[in-house]
Amino acid sequence: MSIWKQDIDLEHINSWRANTLLESLDIRVTAAGDNWLQGTMPVDHRTHQPYGLLHGGASVALAETLGSVAAMLTLDPARERAVGLDINANHVRGVREGIVTGTAKALHLGRSTQVWEIRIENEAGQLVCMSRLTMAVVPVAVVGK
Repeated sequence: MSIWKQDIDLEHINSWRANTLLESLDIRVTAAGDNWLQGTMPVDHRTHQPYGLLHGGASVALAETLGSVAAMLTLDPARERAVGLDINANHVRGVREGIVTGTAKALHLGRSTQVWEIRIENEAGQLVCMSRLTMAVVPVAVVGK
């Protein structure tokens, strides 16, 4: 059974990237299933730290993007929004180049909070980063349109 309350139109979702960090880091939502959302980010000069490895903050940006987008897609956008409350990340493997892929899955979809697990892997399918994101669900009037 699908958790989504909105249509999963990848072209429309990716149009939200314009003039944001997502566009700068080339983060793209690439696939979705009944209870997961997936996206990619390149590992290159935009996402490196000084030693030439994927910056942990870039991994967190990918994780928060995927969890936030997924959270919004489970809500009625005319009534409510999801905003970040807390995020943590364990960086377990370095990556120097290529593409990393993150997959967000809901651990908890409550009335006022959501918890998402985001697993980021390298091109060989090896775990790079495991993140947990907590989202607050708030009325549209609190955050605006």
